[in-house]
Amino acid sequence: MPILNVKVSGKKSAETTKRINELLLDLTHRILGKKKEVTAITIDYVGHDSWFVGGHLLSEQGKNSFYFDIKVTDETNTKDEKAQYIKEAFEGFEQILGNIHEESYIYVQDVSAASYGYGGKTQEYRYHN
Repeated sequence: MPILNVKVSGKKSAETTKRINELLLDLTHRILGKKKEVTAITIDYVGHDSWFVGGHLLSEQGKNSFYFDIKVTDETNTKDEKAQYIKEAFEGFEQILGNIHEESYIYVQDVSAASYGYGGKTQEYRYHN
């Protein structure tokens, strides 16, 4: 039941949005073992003239960038799984956006099962019932 919050440099595009969704849904299921039917993804676009890296606009650097965080229940994924996820996600965004700034970030956030849930039930409750 992960939730992913994605920010992408550039103008909103239905095709890009679809490709990002497909990439992240696949990786989240295949590598982290999360169910597709309870994975939620939001994607926001930020103009190159509103995104700074190292104090310089992406528009000045001629680069693209992205950031996303994914919240997963603590202790459900190994360090190796998270490392593979970050590697493949970066590679996937490089294919989709091209010319990616190295300072594009992915944050796999481990959240306490007692503090995280959906449908009015915590993950801790779901684990014990």
